[in-house]
Amino acid sequence: MIPTLLNYQYRMYPDTNQKLELNEWLRICQYWYNRQLGERFTWWQDNNLQLKAFPWWRELFPPLFDTKPDYYNQKAQLPTIKRDYAQVWHSGELLDFTRVPSQTLQDVSKRVTSAFSRFLGGDSNGNRSGKPRFKNAASFSTIKVEGQAIKIERVEKDWLFMSISKLAGWIKVRLHRPLPDGFILKNILITKKADGWYATIALEDPTVPVFNLDEIVPTWENSLGLDAVLHEDDYLATSDNKKLPSIKSFRKSKGRLAKVSRRKAQAQKGSKKRRKLALREAREHQKIARSRKDHAYKTAHELVRTDKKVFFVENLNLRGLTKRNKAKIDDDGKFLPNGQSAKSGLNLSWNDAAFGQFFTTLDYIAAKAGAVVVRVNPAYTSQLLAYRDEFIFTDCSIRNYFDLQELLDVDRDVNASINIKRVGLGLFPTIKRRRGKVVITTTATASTSEEVLEIQRRCQKPTPTACGGVGSSLPV
Repeated sequence: MIPTLLNYQYRMYPDTNQKLELNEWLRICQYWYNRQLGERFTWWQDNNLQLKAFPWWRELFPPLFDTKPDYYNQKAQLPTIKRDYAQVWHSGELLDFTRVPSQTLQDVSKRVTSAFSRFLGGDSNGNRSGKPRFKNAASFSTIKVEGQAIKIERVEKDWLFMSISKLAGWIKVRLHRPLPDGFILKNILITKKADGWYATIALEDPTVPVFNLDEIVPTWENSLGLDAVLHEDDYLATSDNKKLPSIKSFRKSKGRLAKVSRRKAQAQKGSKKRRKLALREAREHQKIARSRKDHAYKTAHELVRTDKKVFFVENLNLRGLTKRNKAKIDDDGKFLPNGQSAKSGLNLSWNDAAFGQFFTTLDYIAAKAGAVVVRVNPAYTSQLLAYRDEFIFTDCSIRNYFDLQELLDVDRDVNASINIKRVGLGLFPTIKRRRGKVVITTTATASTSEEVLEIQRRCQKPTPTACGGVGSSLPV
């Protein structure tokens, strides 16, 4: 079996001196990050335009490219910087780089290289990110310590005691869940949050095998379609005729958060009261984020416990769904109504649902269970009736459809999840637009109509009759 790299996050309880030292580590790493990023921006701004205009400069001025900042020559500056204190030019602050483990400083160089390479060339999928930003104390809160600099002194029932190179004393870590037996420690991420310090332990567990997800063949029995509902209290609809509830963590807490934010804005800048309210505001945001993350994990585990091997989810353009409407301006330069007031609430609901975080969590949980998450194109899946080539749900206000022919009450969201499953299995009809009309060119609906009808009949609710009793499923 091939060992798997797992992450376990625990609460740390450093003493006062250790907190001061960890804060100093964060300050030094923040300065080192900004310094390297500034060197790269300076070189790029001074030479980028010349390189575009004169591509042959590489042959004429090779020393220019020898001094181009990269991971290796920037990391090579560390022995020189450690000989004396590094002075921050705008504040005169003196920083001692020898206080921080060398591998931690090298990891900061990797982070700069990764951020700048995504900005220039894009990631593995070719998607370029925005321009890297210089970090302040609030945005730089995590440092990495390699396993060679860490020694686990002892593990008790609920506590772990470890020592870190260049950090005096032992650090207590609260084990809210036990570590696996026979693990191999790889590294630790130390994070400063609003309510304290946390350690994310990366370890290898040789008892957890790695599944080859490419060997999983999706079938009608071992797959599950998931539709993002975002309607009332529903969060997801599955192709097994089930609906999972939402949590709406931000909407439940926005009143309390707004009250704290308003009080902080009214307090004098730099005062003790404002700092205390800023910390309280950060903790409110932390509660919202944690409840959202907890909901994502619990929902993902509930889905994985269905023993399905393939989960088909929508490939949503979340950035486009939460984008502001384009402004409309008349001939006189006045702004016209563009529907943004009505869309603002929908944007808030999309952000509060955090489907991007949930799909990432589901992918992680499913992979540990030997399953796979497949993203499919959701075009027309919410409109077409799953067991008949007919467009029924053409408007978002149509939440249910009663089929007199089959005597079925079809739910829009469950029907959409079944269609998503059919798209993943390659059984969804081919739909094209011709002369402004939607036309179904090829179809495979007949091959799955019996299975879809069986799902729809499985959880039909009896419809009350006109006499007040419970009778057949015919409409009243």
